Parts: sequence; structure tokens; C-alpha cells
Amino acid sequence: MTRSKSWHLSRRTFLRGAGVAVTMPYLQAMEKALPKAGAGGPTNGAPKRLVYVYFPNGCSLPEEDDAENAKWRWFPDGEGKDFQFTEVLKSLERHRAQTSILGGLSHVKSRELLGHLAGDTWLTGGDVRFDQYKNSVSVDQVAALELKAKTRYPSLVLSTDGGVGYKSRVSTLSFDQTGRPIPSEHRQRAIFERYFSQGGASTSEERRKSLARGKKIVDLVLEDSKRLRRQLGKGDTEKMDEYLASLNSVEEQVRRNEAWLDIPMKPFSSEHLNLDPNPRTAAKDYLRATFDLIVLALETDLTRAVTYMMGREDGMGFGDNFPKIALGINKGHHTISHDKVEGHWEEWGRFDQWYAEQFTYFIDRLGAVSDEHGPLLDSTLSLYGACCSTTHNARNYPIALVGGGNLGIQHGRYERYDNGTPFSNVLLTTLHAAGIRRPSFSDSTGLIPGLLKT
Repeated sequence: MTRSKSWHLSRRTFLRGAGVAVTMPYLQAMEKALPKAGAGGPTNGAPKRLVYVYFPNGCSLPEEDDAENAKWRWFPDGEGKDFQFTEVLKSLERHRAQTSILGGLSHVKSRELLGHLAGDTWLTGGDVRFDQYKNSVSVDQVAALELKAKTRYPSLVLSTDGGVGYKSRVSTLSFDQTGRPIPSEHRQRAIFERYFSQGGASTSEERRKSLARGKKIVDLVLEDSKRLRRQLGKGDTEKMDEYLASLNSVEEQVRRNEAWLDIPMKPFSSEHLNLDPNPRTAAKDYLRATFDLIVLALETDLTRAVTYMMGREDGMGFGDNFPKIALGINKGHHTISHDKVEGHWEEWGRFDQWYAEQFTYFIDRLGAVSDEHGPLLDSTLSLYGACCSTTHNARNYPIALVGGGNLGIQHGRYERYDNGTPFSNVLLTTLHAAGIRRPSFSDSTGLIPGLLKT
């Protein structure tokens, strides 16, 4: 049925079922209902989104004259536009034109810290030297403060472990305006359910009953979606079908992850993980389910500022087991980062490669999913990296910026910087890309030259 031209949906329309109210993606039927700038809620302008993704324990960096292990260096070969990805970041090759690799950067106040401690300052540039521990606001929260009027939630703060950890070994990337850590979320079911409550409240009694009966979100809103579909045009119908299929897929994976996470991790044995997904894909699927949740949040414009800590420093937390689960390496990530045995660089490089592949999956998804302004990848600038190079060296952070073509980022280069360029300059540049024109952030001295179109 062709919808009437006078019939329009609000951008805040929900699909409803017993105990749930599902956020809708953008549909063409919402065009006339979008409020004008300054009227509250979303504006007609294309959104600008920032995502910060972190991996722990530094990265594989064999000496530059180590030809045998050169392919396992995290940083590319060559510089400028002529760089070549090594084995570690080769999954990003298909996004080369939308990728910038930055080397030589670090936070000035963190350069002499034990590398693990520097993780507390990755997005803040705060001063946690000696006994003073004076952390400061993280860049995502600066963005959230500016962007929250346009979205339902100011930010999403995610990790594999949840909570805040403790000083020097945090399990969150985000810090509030006073420098206090913001608890991260890691329970995928709780995160998933949060999207489907209009006020973001706790799970209702109706929803708890439906969960106990094995009812999925899509099952509960099926009748409402059928009613709405009768009023939509062909393009909107296809868009909604794709979205509901995506919701269904994510919830199925969340269910599998819940079963898997109940399996004891020590002693490690593949027999303990004889589930669907199988043990060699479980860690991958766990991380990718969180990335899928982030994509859903961006697609429905729930938030425009996200942090995701894929693992915690110093062998703490769930992520230390990923090498065992994903690659069959019978060592924790922290042990690998300290190891000096033969084959060390290949083991570390292979695991860095695995982490990069999970991040690339996220970038792929951003490229495949669109809103009214085009692929999410064009409106989302993602920063991927760590707080140190090799394990305890809080200098030369491995950093990749990907996406954000509509934010004015000029990609396709690998640039190396000296100590005169603090990492805070990169964080300030991401804020400017999102339209937040602050004169400085933390100890920044300016923007990264040539990265942002003026």
C-alpha cells in the first residue's frame, strides 16, 4: 500500500509490545516530522558522532632492523600516503581511504608512567604521577556534554569487565567533569534491554515475564510492526525489515554469550565451552555483539559519544583470556606482552591482528548501515588505540582514526610525530571534527596539522 503524502511519523516513534518500546531507525515517513534546529531533539543537520575503542597492554613492535618479524609490527611500513599495512592492520586495507595512522604520540604527563597506569589517562591527559592522582574529564564526556541535547543518552560507556576498577587499573575509559571514573557497562542483556524502554528504566515486570517465556523483542513488537508496515512505502518497509532482522540477530548473540559467560574459565579447556558459538569464535562473537549494540545505538541516534574498552590493563579482567579462546595460544594477553621466548613477536602480532579484525568488523558494519544522511561510517569518527607501545612504555601510542568523512577528516596517511606533539592534540581534533570548537583540551597545544579540513 502506498502511504499518503500527508501521513508522517515522528522521529521519536516506537514499536511497542508487552513491556517494551523499541526505538525506530530513521524512515522516509519521518522526513516532514523532523524538528528544526533549536526546537529540541534531533536537527536537520547530519549528526557528528565520536567512538573511542581501546585495547590493553601495548602492541607488537619488533625492532625496525628485525626483518624476520617486520610483518608483525603494529605500525605500517613507509610513511605519508605511500604506507603499507603490515599483517597486524591488514584488515583495514579495504578502508584505507578512510583511515589515518598516527605514530609517536603520547600524553606529556604520562610519558614516565608505568605503561599500565597510563591507561587511566588515555582519554583525559590527566596527571596521575606519583601520589597525587589528579585525573580530569575524558574527551568523550566533553563531547557528550555538547551533544546530549540531540540524543536520548549523553554517551555509552562500555567495556568487557564493567564498573570502574580501581586507580591505576581502571575498567572504564570515561571520567566525569571532576575526574571521577564513570562506571562502564558490560552486561550485554542489560545494555540491549536499555534500548527498548522509552525512559531507559529497569526491565518492567511484563518484560521479565516475557524473558522467562523465551520471548524475544522482535516477537513482542511483531503485531505493532505489521500495523505500521501497512502505512509505509516500499523503501521504508525494507528498511524496517532489515532493522528488525538486525535486532533479532543481536539478541540471539546476546543469548549465546550469556550461556558462554557462565562457563568457568579456569582451568582453560575447550570442553568447557562446548556451546554455540564454538570456543574458537566465542571471544570474537562476544566483542562483536557489543560492536553491534553500538551500531544500533548510532543508527537510532540514541547517543553520539561512545567509549569501548575491549580489555583491561595488566592481565586483569576477562579480556586476558582472549588469546587462549580465540587463537589457541595457551597464555594470557599480559603474559604475551612480556614474553621473550622464540616466536614471541608472532604470537603478539597475531593477537594484535585479531583485535584489529574485531575493530574492522565494527567499521564494516558502520559502512553497511545507513541513516537518512548516508552510511554511518561517514558521520562517525572512530579512534582505535592503546596507552602504550610495548608493555610498560607509555610513549608512541598505536593510534588509528577511521571514518568521519562528513566530519572533514582528511584520511589516507601514516604520520609520525615527535614529543612536541601531545596526544591531546588528537583528542582536541576529534572534538573539532564533531563541531565542538574548544580552544584546548587537557594539555593540547593545537590541532593536528592537515588532519581536519579548515
